[in-house]
Amino acid sequence: MIDLWPRLEPLLADAERPARYLNHEYGCVYKPDADFHFCMVYPDTYELGQANQALRILVNVVNAQDGMAAERAFLPAPALCDTLRAEGLPLFSIESCAPVAQFDVVGITLPHELAATNVLETLDLAGISLHASKRDEGDPFVVAGGPCAYNPEPYAPFFDAFSIGEGEEALPEGLALIKRMRSQGALRADILRALARMPGWYVPSFYRWRSEDEAQDGGSWIEPVEEGLPTVIEKRLFTKFAESPGWEPCIVPFTEVVHDRLNVEILRGCARGCRFCQAGMMYRPVRERSADNVVESVVAGLAATGYDEVSLTSLSSTDHSQIADILTRLNRSCDGKGVRISVPSQRLDAFGVDMAELVAGQKKGGLTFAPEAGTQRLRDVINKNVTEDDLFDALDAAFAAGWRRCKLYFMIGLPTETDDDIKGIASLAQRAYDRMKAATPPDQRGGLRLSVSCALFVPKAQTPFQWDGQITPEEALRRVQLLRRSVKYKAVDVHWHDSATSFVEAVMSRAGREAAAWVEAAWRRGARFDAWSECFNEEAWHTAADEVGIDLEAIAQTSYPSTRVMPWAHVSTGVSERFLARERSRAEAGRTTPDCTFGACSACGVCQALDADNELAQPREASGSNAGGGAVAPARRCEEAPDA
Repeated sequence: MIDLWPRLEPLLADAERPARYLNHEYGCVYKPDADFHFCMVYPDTYELGQANQALRILVNVVNAQDGMAAERAFLPAPALCDTLRAEGLPLFSIESCAPVAQFDVVGITLPHELAATNVLETLDLAGISLHASKRDEGDPFVVAGGPCAYNPEPYAPFFDAFSIGEGEEALPEGLALIKRMRSQGALRADILRALARMPGWYVPSFYRWRSEDEAQDGGSWIEPVEEGLPTVIEKRLFTKFAESPGWEPCIVPFTEVVHDRLNVEILRGCARGCRFCQAGMMYRPVRERSADNVVESVVAGLAATGYDEVSLTSLSSTDHSQIADILTRLNRSCDGKGVRISVPSQRLDAFGVDMAELVAGQKKGGLTFAPEAGTQRLRDVINKNVTEDDLFDALDAAFAAGWRRCKLYFMIGLPTETDDDIKGIASLAQRAYDRMKAATPPDQRGGLRLSVSCALFVPKAQTPFQWDGQITPEEALRRVQLLRRSVKYKAVDVHWHDSATSFVEAVMSRAGREAAAWVEAAWRRGARFDAWSECFNEEAWHTAADEVGIDLEAIAQTSYPSTRVMPWAHVSTGVSERFLARERSRAEAGRTTPDCTFGACSACGVCQALDADNELAQPREASGSNAGGGAVAPARRCEEAPDA
């Protein structure tokens, strides 16, 4: 492959943060003798992408295959994108500074809805045709995965294939098929046809997009154009996660990145069942690595990288059945070494006095909790299963243990929300500050900080709230202003997310294949890096909608009955549509559903669909608002439960 470095190097003198584009970071893998090359692309800058755990995992798993080499690529910052185009230089990989278009397969992760135009920026800068239908035999196969692949349709024309689910086994299997068939001289269409028959792979070109009437009558928006293709694409599950090592080769960047620390994933999946949460549905069932595995992984990772902070990552780390043992052993191991152990996902009902002392370690930053709603009524609607007492007990424990800063996350626009719920956010925040102050010695109260951050509810695919529309931007602004007027304490800072970007997120989350033309039109009008507030181009998105003739408000804001077939119904997380509809019904009634890892099966269907179980290192002990739920065995078969 061509080495672009001699042409790139002179341009970096004027580039912002040129270390973003340098190779040979500590921990890089080079396989010059490989005969098959895969490039994993994160469609944003190095600082964001290099911190992404999925990118690290997938690059490592491909490099572990004989004859395969995996490299990384990131979208340069906007100014360098423009410079590369002006100089006639394409997008390049980090390891070998080779043109991305020269790789056999290019994988692009879809981390969030606002990365859509960056996908097109990536392909165009690489010199790869935007549309899969226009790629030639010698062009790379372009595949995608990640959270947004659970509604792949707004991206469908741009990708040859989507990997649905966890990629530790699915990705190398798919690459091996492409490698073998290409070496045999197979045509591109035949390779994709074979890939479409592999579990967990979706090849949209082999499916006709149906009309509204056809979809609702037939139960699916897609129709295979050939016999033998699956009508439902079930996600792949990495069944060996629990016994896999938590430490694997890790690159130490030259420049600071987001979450610049050692990350060790201690468990995967969450069964708490928050009805707005896509991750809680798509990563089921719950699988825990053992305390021995986690502690050994952290010790090995710190020794290999030199980091002074480690994050125990998951969707709900304090739910780990052995979290107290893990933290106790890590604090003992790191005592006197200046290493901070952080638990970024902290449940209010699992954060008591003992946890506060264990998480504190030797360095205390800020704590983040997510009540999500200001009243218990609305927390029951969304199935948050935490109470005000849980929050106050957590704050009492944390501030008595030495913390002085806290951030509370809420959502505005949740289904059934009223003005009383908005005012409830202000009331809860003010009473939370009172508890913080009471738990802090008088001479230290001057340093207390409480921040309230409010996001606008985005209805996500594959969740019980997928049928609920988003409130209008005007209504969102009214509710934000009501909240601001309701907060009387100057010590409570209120922040909120821009409703314009949340509106685009909602359209991308709920749209079908028709949205692809909208994304392309917005990109051609200059939209890119939409997750960056300084780059978001609202006018481009609205003008593009007029150009292609789609009704953005109808897509984002319409609420549907639970019987409606949504555009992603052919992609399955394993959680049944029946369960999602039942959870929505329970939300309307204000009824909660307990976490099945603390008690009875909730009948979500994932264990039956995927022939899997929750895998716990030991039985979980209920606490806080989950007390009384009992404990469960380390692994058990879920059974179908009645609707009640």
